[in-house]
Amino acid sequence: MLRETIRALAESKIAPFAAAVDEESRFPQEALDALVSSDLHAVHVPEVYGGAGADALATVIVIEEVARVCASSSLIPAVNKLGSLPVILSGSEELKAKYLGPLAKGDAMFSYALSEPDAGSDAAGMKTKAVRDGDFWVLNGVKRWITNAGVSEYYTVMAVTDPTKRSKGISAFVVEKSDEGVSFGAPEKKLGIKGSPTREVYLDNVRIPADRMIGEEGTGFATAMKTLDHTRITIAAQALGIAQGALDYAKGYVQERKQFGKPIADFQGIQFMLADMAMKIEAARQLTYAAAAKSERGDADLTFQGAAAKCFASDVAMEVTTDAVQLLGGYGYTRDYPVERMMRDAKITQIYEGTNQVQRIVMARNLP
Repeated sequence: MLRETIRALAESKIAPFAAAVDEESRFPQEALDALVSSDLHAVHVPEVYGGAGADALATVIVIEEVARVCASSSLIPAVNKLGSLPVILSGSEELKAKYLGPLAKGDAMFSYALSEPDAGSDAAGMKTKAVRDGDFWVLNGVKRWITNAGVSEYYTVMAVTDPTKRSKGISAFVVEKSDEGVSFGAPEKKLGIKGSPTREVYLDNVRIPADRMIGEEGTGFATAMKTLDHTRITIAAQALGIAQGALDYAKGYVQERKQFGKPIADFQGIQFMLADMAMKIEAARQLTYAAAAKSERGDADLTFQGAAAKCFASDVAMEVTTDAVQLLGGYGYTRDYPVERMMRDAKITQIYEGTNQVQRIVMARNLP
């Protein structure tokens, strides 16, 4: 029922704007409005804070179905979870009540600020600092590649509170867009997901109350990594949705396109391509849904399974969307058809929330 609901919403309220959102590199406001009005923008927020209380699998299905028509729009529910999960996992009751309520209501979005210009895969090498000053912390630094920056009201920011301890000297904070000293860089000009703004976040003597620290001092990096164990599965879901959208479109196209007097779907070479695409998507789906179940239960092998789902599904998405472009031939290469957009959008799923090379390191270190 959830899938039918979100699919109908995605096809009627989000899909019609997907090409324009990409072409104009603009935030998909129509998608946000539609998701908020149906309470599907942040389904993971627990009921006690006014949320839908959806489990990890339901969240995955929402993201998958939105990504099937517009990858940029799927980053609304995905990044709302990424940004707020540190608060859910490690925040005080007061912090949860203060920030999860507005998120659940659709009054605010939440972003996640971990990466920096010189700290990508090596996130523990970050330079953003937080210095204690009485009942306040003062933050200074630059965060890069921040999804939905400038649109989101709230930001989970990782900063160094003890430079002598490397990852154990990093703490997490909630920073608000309206805090004095917070500003944003120009939107990045990207290959894909052009409707989701990616910007630098500048923290210039940002003074925040001490109770905005998420968890204990020095636990920020552990919280960040624990968060990614869960949210990599949402990227797997996004990749899965993009791949499914590409297959659905290509399947329809090959039945209508005629060459040599018959639909190209009648040729075995085409049939084999479609069969491989569908098989790999189904394998990715099973891995992703199983990982979502593990996320919900908090299974011991979640780190491996989350990395595996993200890595496999994103590699499948890149392969399937490339094949979809091939199946459409010259038309696939033009912006009049959606598969070239899907191919461009798929690429980022192999890169963000940990590159697939890093996922393989994570898997190797956590072999079941």
